[in-house]
Amino acid sequence: MMVGRKVTESILGKDIISEGVSEEVAAIISAALMHVPFDGWSNDALSAGAVDAGIEPERVSACFPAGPVDAIVAYIAMADADMVSAFEAFEDKPEKVHLMIRSLVLIRLEQASAHKEAVRRALTVLALPTNAGQSARTLYRTVDSMWRAAGQQDTDFSFYTKRATLAAVYSATLLAWMADTSSDMAATEAFLDRRLRDVARIPQMTGPARSIFAAGQKLAEGIVGGVGPRAGR
Repeated sequence: MMVGRKVTESILGKDIISEGVSEEVAAIISAALMHVPFDGWSNDALSAGAVDAGIEPERVSACFPAGPVDAIVAYIAMADADMVSAFEAFEDKPEKVHLMIRSLVLIRLEQASAHKEAVRRALTVLALPTNAGQSARTLYRTVDSMWRAAGQQDTDFSFYTKRATLAAVYSATLLAWMADTSSDMAATEAFLDRRLRDVARIPQMTGPARSIFAAGQKLAEGIVGGVGPRAGR
């Protein structure tokens, strides 16, 4: 891997709290991850996590009023914050935007490797039609975090096109990672590199070709639907 170093531990700090995830919620989720492979993203897993974290299990319903899907959304927000924190800790960050994006995607997947089954089960829950809105919003926030970490603060028409393009790359790479049984993510890394070559203009999206822009806009509608302009930022 060429992302500087492996980071697999959760970072529970101000970056996570700033994403709207309280210390209590983060503690329950972090402890519940060992139960999710057996109980799924369920109230049982969350209650067990609460007990492990020294929190009254009755707090689960208050922390996650919409049930396990709330826990999944919070878990993804924690992962977004962990990814950005790890990237910002690099002393020698890549200078080119597409290499920054590459590093961010690989960091995200490296961090998730310790809880791959929990990620698989989370994706299954988010794939349910009733959770389509939450799925779109979490994907949007993840790719938005990546672009912002890479220093891309555009507010012109390319804002959504960039995020739509990266969402397609990240989603495809995430599925490739789920199927990757190698110990070093070599297959995933190769897949990501191919996808980035397919969209080699990813750093210059301020002036994309008309056809690329149109395709990006169409995809963006599905990704950011219900999120609102600039995701509230």
